[in-house]
Amino acid sequence: MKVETTPLEGVLLITPPTMFSDHRGAYVELYNKETYAAAGIDQEFVEDDISVSAGNVLRGVHGDMRTCKLVSCLEGTFYLVVVNFDESSPQYRQWTSFTLSEENRLQVLIPAKFGNGHAALSERAIFHYKQSNAYDRASQFTIRWDDPAIGMEWPLSAPILSDRDRDVGNIDGD
Repeated sequence: MKVETTPLEGVLLITPPTMFSDHRGAYVELYNKETYAAAGIDQEFVEDDISVSAGNVLRGVHGDMRTCKLVSCLEGTFYLVVVNFDESSPQYRQWTSFTLSEENRLQVLIPAKFGNGHAALSERAIFHYKQSNAYDRASQFTIRWDDPAIGMEWPLSAPILSDRDRDVGNIDGD
């Protein structure tokens, strides 16, 4: 298992502890509580979710103030953006990005107070995430995917968006 820091404090890039492939296919250990705790990741996760997206779909930048997520790609390839949304942080509104795929099997640990969004780069992508709290739509914030105050860069020019992601305003009110 390899754990790397990223430009955003608290966001970690993880290579899972066990990955194996041969002529039959592949085996990946996505999570082991003891192994992750030994690496300093002792977050308790209570919910697992997946999101299946067609190519060119961008699932907007969402998060809340209390939930930590461990994100991985089960199938295909997606581009992940993580934004610091903690107003008390010197890195508020800063962002970083990663490409996760079924080939590289990388994971990203996203702390509470950070938003994340992803864009499917393959014909189909399956986004998997463990959450430290049960999903609560009412406590979520949404950051516009193309908010000029943040300046996130995406590898898609005309993504397919949900109404929620298309209709949200910019942070500065525009």
